[in-house]
This record gives sequence, C-alpha cells and structure tokens, in this order.
Amino acid sequence: MTQELTSPSPAPHEPGPDRGPRWWRDAVIYQVYVRSFADSDGDGVGDLRGVRARLPYLKDLGVDAVWLTPFYASPQADGGYDVADYRAVDPLFGNLQDADDLIRTAHDLDLRVIVDIVPNHTSDRHPWFQEPELARQRYVFRTGKGEHGELPPNDWESVFGGPAWTRTDRGDWYLHLFAPEQPDLDWDNPDVHDEFAAVLRFWLDLGVDGFRVDVAHGMVKAPGLPDIGHGEQAKLIGNQVLPFFDQDGVHAIHRTWRRLLDGYGDTHDKQVIGVAEAWAPTAERLALYVRPDELHQAFNFQFLNTPWRADALRSVIDASLAATASVGAPTTWVLSNHDVVRHTTRLGGSLARARAATLLMLALPGSAYLYQGEELGLPEVTDLPDEARQDPAFFRGRRAGGQDGFRDGCRVPLPWSGEAPPYGFGPGGSWLPQPADWRGLTVAAQTGDPASTLELYRTALGLRRRLPGLGDGEMTWQPAPEGVLAFTRPGLLCTVNTRSHDVELPPSGTPLLSTAPVTVNGTTTALPGDSCTWWAI
Repeated sequence: MTQELTSPSPAPHEPGPDRGPRWWRDAVIYQVYVRSFADSDGDGVGDLRGVRARLPYLKDLGVDAVWLTPFYASPQADGGYDVADYRAVDPLFGNLQDADDLIRTAHDLDLRVIVDIVPNHTSDRHPWFQEPELARQRYVFRTGKGEHGELPPNDWESVFGGPAWTRTDRGDWYLHLFAPEQPDLDWDNPDVHDEFAAVLRFWLDLGVDGFRVDVAHGMVKAPGLPDIGHGEQAKLIGNQVLPFFDQDGVHAIHRTWRRLLDGYGDTHDKQVIGVAEAWAPTAERLALYVRPDELHQAFNFQFLNTPWRADALRSVIDASLAATASVGAPTTWVLSNHDVVRHTTRLGGSLARARAATLLMLALPGSAYLYQGEELGLPEVTDLPDEARQDPAFFRGRRAGGQDGFRDGCRVPLPWSGEAPPYGFGPGGSWLPQPADWRGLTVAAQTGDPASTLELYRTALGLRRRLPGLGDGEMTWQPAPEGVLAFTRPGLLCTVNTRSHDVELPPSGTPLLSTAPVTVNGTTTALPGDSCTWWAI
C-alpha cells in the first residue's frame, strides 16, 4: 500500500534563519491530534488538508514547530497508533501528496514539522504480522504455560487492561502491551532495526524535522520475560522499572537513531531531532534518554503529574533541571496531551490555575509543548455517551486493571467559530460530539478579547520569543512566602501564587503579563490567588 507522490516536488524548503542551530533547546512545539484539529472534506474527521489550511493560525499563535500524531495507513484500532504501513497516509487523512504539501507549507511559514514514529508495535494488519512464519521472527511470540500451553507465558498485563498476551490458532501466544490489534515487535531481530532506519529516512527525505518516538521506553523487554507478581500493573508505569518498560537495552536503539539523525542533518545542512515519549520512574532515569549521543528531548511527565502546590512544583522543577543538566540536555515542560485529562480540568476544574500553570511553564528554562485546544482553555469533556467513545482502554481498561479509558474526553474536535457544533471544525459533523456550551471558547470568539485565554497565549508566546532571558538558559529562585514561587531569568521575574487568596509581596518590578489583575501599591503588590505574573526587572 506504500504510496508515491502524485506530482514531482522541488527540494524541501527549510524554515527561515531565525530558527537556527539548536532550535529545539527552547522551542515551543504544538501537538496536533490530526483527527480532531480541522476537517477539510466533511466526513467529521480531521485530516492533513485541514491541518494545512489552519497552519497560519499556528504561525500567528507564536509556536515554533508542529507535532503531528500518526496519519499513517491504519485500521484505527487505537487512533492510528496501530500502523499497517509506515510509508503510506491513511485515506481517512489524505494521501502522501497532502503530507508533502503540508510540510512545505509549514516550512514556508517558518514552522518545523515533527511526526510520530511508532516502533514498539505495529498493527496486526501489517504485512509482517499477516505472514505467520515472518510474524514469529519479527514479533514477540512465546509458548504458553500449563499442561497444554493454555495459559499466558507470564503475568504481564496490557496497558489497556487484561492480559498482554493473545493465543493464536497455532496454540502459541503473541505479546501486545497495548491492544490485541497492536502486536509488539521483537527488536532482537536486525530486520526490525533495518526497517525502521529506512522508515526514518523516508520521512526525512520528505522534509520532516524530527520524530516523536512513541513508547520510546518499550522496545526492549527483560531477558526471560519475568513475572511481575501482582495486578493493576498500569498504575506502576512511571513509578518503577518494569520488565517490559524502561529497560537499559532501549538506549542502544536510540543511540543508533541519533547517529542516523545527525548524519542526515550533516549531509543536508539541517538539524533534525528525536523526542522520547518515555515513562521513567525518576528524573534521573528519564535523563538517560537525552544523553549527548541519544535523543534530543524527552517528555517530562513528572511535571505534568505535579499537584498545584508551590513546594511540589519547586521540587519537580529542581529535579528536572538537575537531571537534564547532568547530561547537557534541555528540560521539556508539558501540561496536556492526547493521553491525559486536560489541565484545565485536572487542576481542580480551575481555568485560573490552568492559565497560571501555563505562564509558569513558559517562563521555565527549556522547551515547552502545547496540546491543541489548551490555548482556548478547553476543559475535558466528561459526559461523552458510551456509544460515541473509541478509546480501546474504555472497553478493556476499567474492567481489567488498565487505564481508565477516558482519553476521548481530551480528543474532542476543536471549536473554530460559530454558535453551535461543529463550530467550524469542518463542513460536516465531528467524530466525537462537541459540547453545546463551547460557543464562547471558539477561536473566533476569543480573538481580540484581551481577557481571553487565547490572547494570553499569543501574548506570552510573543514575549517569550522577543525577550532574550526566556527560553534556554539559567534561572534563580527568589525568596517568597509559603504557597508562592518566585524565580528570575535574565531581565525577568516570574511569581506564581498557588494559594486561592491574595498574597502580598514587596514591589517586584514592572508588570509585563499576568493571568489575573495585579494590584500594585507604593509599598506592596497583591498577587491574586491562582495566578502567575511576569515582571520586567
């Protein structure tokens, strides 16, 4: 099914010189969940042409790069993370020419493009898995336990719930750490290494600027596939080393990929990056993924999971910065993505807290990731009808110790304009229903309103780009009352009040941007509860 471009294209145009070497160390990268961003053809599902048409919006927002979730050929058992052909675009999203056009348009707007790569597993419709003998060479198959092999080979559980093993009609079992439709590849086979190196080069030749590596901690399993010894294993992910995640052997794969990326970049005079989606139990373990000879960035899920308390936030910030500094890498910060509850809802259902958390994140040293719709202050949609849900964890997880299965709530299509669904998402409906009360949250409704969350993001990203003290570099903590964070960057002070009431401070400088009105008297400054303020100093 691998596709070819329908028309010849000139050499890829690269982003402009204002995004020079080491751009990734302080880039703001915007995640596009393709099926929920913008629909061009009226089928209710977002697509590549829809994304391309909305790229000027992202340019105006002020981001540096766009990360696209999988748009490859797939049966869509897990939203495209079950890939049947890594070199083809699924017809649901367009074709290879649409991908090429999108990349070129993004580069014309000085936006870089990062695409997902899914190396831990494929779809069960992948040609390798469809051929029985080939499947047993390139995927993880084992003989079952029990007198007749009727029991799974070990006690591992799927992240989505239930056993991580499915028995075949031959009587053996294959491993799937996610859905049964997503069999795990066997990275002990050199053919797997060769195939993914070729896939990376294919998309690099099309002009992409990097890869977000899905389940970057999962490709290597502990020798002997030992039992874990208890259930509800999904709750242990990111809290301790498991025999199927965060094994040391994955780092050899990432070192090979780093050599490939650097070699390609040197040959083509550009910097292409790898970003690890890696769940690790400590900041120190996570830092191993971004050593100088491995990937460029890794998602900082410890920060995402931190409660809204000054002491907890400071502890995670310190640990994150120390761990990445030890290997010379930038720290990344993220508050929402397509797999977690939106932070407007997660932080107590408080838009004020969500806005403050964002302004805090954008003031920290390193790179920041935004998830589509957070700039609109979108909440999690918690009342989707069961018949509308498509998250495989919803059907397996709650009954079998896996994820809670409510990821659909953060994947509801974006509201662009209008008074009623689908709010300009496309000429038809939307694959997940949008709330009837989102009319005030659309891009059109918020544009030009200085009090809106959208304009807060636009202003903050504009300042971050213009102020030399923001982005990569150093920060210094300053004394602050209990419940308040204060730190300086060159020329800037950031104060965050995590309390629900006002807190008074001495005069702090000239206010640049605040998530809530700040009262400045001659001798004191009143910081509103659940707010963040940037000061020029």
